[in-house]
Amino acid sequence: MIKTLYVRVVLTFLAAVLFGLVSAFFLSSLIYTNLVREEIQDTMMRNGKDVVHTLNLLQKDKTDEYLTSVSRIIDFYITLYDDDKHKSVYGETEPKEKVDIAEQVVDLVRGGEMYRSETGFPDQILVGIPFQMDSMRYAIFFQYSRHNKEGALQKVVGTSLLITLMMGSLFIFVAARYVVKPLRVMTEATKRISKGDFNMDWKLRKRKDELGMLAQSFSEMALELKQLEQMRQDFVSNVSHEIQTPLTSISGFSKALRSNKMPEEERLYYLEIIQSESERLSRMSENLLKLASLESMHHPYQPHTYDLDEQIRHVIVACEPQWSAKGIEFELNMPSIKICADEDLLNQVWTNLITNSIKFSHQGGWIHIQVKQTTNEITVNISDQGIGVSEEDQVRIFERFYKADKSRTGEHSGSGLGLAIVNKIVLLHGGKISIQSAPGNGSSFSVTLPSMPIASIGH
Repeated sequence: MIKTLYVRVVLTFLAAVLFGLVSAFFLSSLIYTNLVREEIQDTMMRNGKDVVHTLNLLQKDKTDEYLTSVSRIIDFYITLYDDDKHKSVYGETEPKEKVDIAEQVVDLVRGGEMYRSETGFPDQILVGIPFQMDSMRYAIFFQYSRHNKEGALQKVVGTSLLITLMMGSLFIFVAARYVVKPLRVMTEATKRISKGDFNMDWKLRKRKDELGMLAQSFSEMALELKQLEQMRQDFVSNVSHEIQTPLTSISGFSKALRSNKMPEEERLYYLEIIQSESERLSRMSENLLKLASLESMHHPYQPHTYDLDEQIRHVIVACEPQWSAKGIEFELNMPSIKICADEDLLNQVWTNLITNSIKFSHQGGWIHIQVKQTTNEITVNISDQGIGVSEEDQVRIFERFYKADKSRTGEHSGSGLGLAIVNKIVLLHGGKISIQSAPGNGSSFSVTLPSMPIASIGH
């Protein structure tokens, strides 16, 4: 069983070389047969006519001596038939594939006809020439014999092919190691990745071939996995912290409530804290489930056409207790605009953004909301005069559990999931969200949505 790529590469190359050599042999033989056959026959016919011409000039008793000498010089196997069909053969070595001359062929040539064999192999090429000597009719046949010269040539060619095979095999044994070595490096890299080591600092990325591209992809994958692992660790850490804080409060105040001597007013205060922290845990759980559903891209998405400006007004009215308590005023620039989107999901977008603006606004501030429509898009701007966000925080403000205020407690405390959910909902609709802000100068969130839903969104 072939298990390693190295062995497969070597065997594939050897098979390719052998196939090439065998194919070259047979193709060369075929080309040789088709292209050279007639030329060989013409040469044999010319030489044969010269021999016959010389025989006509010689005395009969010199025929055997002359044909013996000629067969040695021109490497032809000569067969002579006289008037009585007596057969004489000249040539020290018979051809590898000696042709048996049929009696009717002999009669045809003795009758004065030239003869050319139709077979294609050089060893079987035969020509027959008639001639007369002393009023007797003869048929002389010449068969091509390459036994000596071409036998040596075949040995040379065979030796050359064998050397080619051996040198090629040696080369592929060395070259295959060079080809397989980067793959072995990548195999080791995957093992390191599986153990949590994502540092892929290797030289293979400098290669310009497919292996270099693969190495580059491996490095990018390792970097992404490293980021995902860091996000996973941060997520676990943030969830643990966010859950631990309210649980600590609930546990501590629950123990305090066991005291029978506690004043009623203080007991009610502790109960309110426990209820508040329990609601906070509940909201966090709901937000985590919703965020997971949105990220899975299988969250229900049911767009329909409705009045966007009316939806935002309803959200503002629902938040009246919060903004009234801080004396915040709203400036609205919202003409009547219809949008085709998922009403429930966008309602959460406006709720999260508006409550954030209220939460981070100063006492007696204002919030400005503007809605604009172009041919294909609708843009909603929500601006406030709150504490603002630094440029460094703006880059990560839409990440899960990320908080621009690092205190995590106090008036501006939150779970850090609201803007992450907003971002996912906007992306689900095929839109985009951005922020413009500066510390102390408030923030402006801009949500751009397509006026008509995209069919492929979310599914």
